[in-house]
Amino acid sequence: MRKLEHFPNIVTMFFTRAREKGDAPFLSAKRNGAWQATSWAEAARQVASLAAALKHIGLQPGDRVMLVSENRPEWCISDLAIMAAGCITVPTYTTNTERDHAHVIENSGARAVIVSTQKLADTLLKAVLRTTHIETVIAIDQLRPRPSGVRSCSWAGLIEEHATDPGDAAAHVTFTRADTACIIYTSGTGGAPRGVMLHHGAILHNIAGCADVISEDLGWGDEVFLSFLPLSHAYEHTGGQMLPIAMGGQIFYAESLEKLAANMEEVQPTIMFVVPRLFEVLRTRISKVIAKQGGASQKLLGAALDIGARRAAGTLRLVDRPKALVVDRVFKPKIAKKFGGRMKAMVSGGAPLTPEVGVFFQSLGVTFLQGYGQTEAGPVISCNRPKVGVTVDSVGPPLPNTEVRIAEDGEILVRGELVMHGYWRNPAETARVLHDGWLHTGDIGVIDEVGRIKITDRKKDLIINDKGDNIAPQKVEGMLTLQPEIMQAMIAGDRKPHMVAVIVPDPEWTQEFCAARGTKCDFASLAQNAEYRAGIAAAVERTNKDLSVIERVRRFILADGPFTIENEQLTPSLKIRRHVLRQVYGERLEALYKG
Repeated sequence: MRKLEHFPNIVTMFFTRAREKGDAPFLSAKRNGAWQATSWAEAARQVASLAAALKHIGLQPGDRVMLVSENRPEWCISDLAIMAAGCITVPTYTTNTERDHAHVIENSGARAVIVSTQKLADTLLKAVLRTTHIETVIAIDQLRPRPSGVRSCSWAGLIEEHATDPGDAAAHVTFTRADTACIIYTSGTGGAPRGVMLHHGAILHNIAGCADVISEDLGWGDEVFLSFLPLSHAYEHTGGQMLPIAMGGQIFYAESLEKLAANMEEVQPTIMFVVPRLFEVLRTRISKVIAKQGGASQKLLGAALDIGARRAAGTLRLVDRPKALVVDRVFKPKIAKKFGGRMKAMVSGGAPLTPEVGVFFQSLGVTFLQGYGQTEAGPVISCNRPKVGVTVDSVGPPLPNTEVRIAEDGEILVRGELVMHGYWRNPAETARVLHDGWLHTGDIGVIDEVGRIKITDRKKDLIINDKGDNIAPQKVEGMLTLQPEIMQAMIAGDRKPHMVAVIVPDPEWTQEFCAARGTKCDFASLAQNAEYRAGIAAAVERTNKDLSVIERVRRFILADGPFTIENEQLTPSLKIRRHVLRQVYGERLEALYKG
């Protein structure tokens, strides 16, 4: 069993590992059809040189630097270089709209931005030119034309022009675990994304706890991580980047979700951080492939699922043992090869995992560890551990040195070094969720007899889709109701691939629609009128243009009537009662995912 050292900050941890690992491969991406690796030593040289360049262009300790890029080696190097310069990384989603970028720029006060591709720059630069904060744009790929109005620099050029010895750079790193490492923007129930200030200690606390789980429960070896979740999300940032650095592991960047299965067989990862949506996609693909094979393969899958369900329920019989032996020795090794053959565990987080999906993969012999967390906690709070016992309805015990208690109203409270210091420039929201060092998660749960947390409900309205992305419903609903055709709206999409909505059409617009066509304003008839519905659909599409991909409403139903206080669909303060609307429209909204 290995224990992770106590590091004073993330950058010192990285330079320490780079010195130990030297020319061993560190970051790998596929270029021209082949995996190409950047060594630890080369990554350290680039981090040190880019950090020196950032200082040279005038950035000061504490300055914020945005990072807009897909997952690639340059993301990791840029992130570490920003921190090595004493600055604060502000990662943003590649799906952000111009409005989203503008909010982050204005709120964070970022002075510089590193952007990867022309496509991402096209949206970003519109926001940059709307603000007065960004002074420098650093492009990883070449931009054409180069942006005007701000200083433009080449990422590779800066590194070449400011060559710096990693040892010298490491010697000048003086910040502490209490200093802010990054500001990660996450949607709040109030609409506008809030910047979570994560200090070095919060992330180091997280990775020490995760390393403890791996070391004690799985065995710490030469770990290989396959990264495909967005690094702008705290889950992948900590688990898919910082943890591999801490463990001296290799990171491979997946080409895409479509090529993920092929990448797993090529890379043979030992650990992956995933979201429930991946398990659902893989379950569908595996089931289809085996169904096509038919015969013995289909019988083996049926046997595996039967044995797996019995094991999960604790009802395995003596008569089942011969069947279980065949499943374990014949079927499961074939499945293991589909995941590369060396997978120790797939850690699921970011959104709740459907128990049926969990049992399916347990039946196939895939070790998955469901975890729980929030960006405000670095983000990992707990994780299932084989030595304690893995169950599909729990998210495991808290990480080491993490206090968790259940408040009188059932809310899960968390305390420890992992808890954020607050929201950037938002003392009101900070005061709302932090009390005496305790993070009020907004989730409802219980702790079972062996210390595992079980999530039973959520106090907050935040929607978490099946990929673990956070969507603030009030923001989308507010934008929908800005359209003249729409009076009220409620969106839904928890644990789903996209958003759907219940829409109350605006009565004045409806009257005008009917008057222009000389038709009677009978709502039951209008609800079936294709032209009327097309008018509402056009309003939804106009709204979607100002929303990110994950926020967009793909389908909708028309409400039976307005949301009112009288029908208990509005509170006295005119807020929508989501639980009431879900009871009324739940089945119809669910049907939108099937049609």
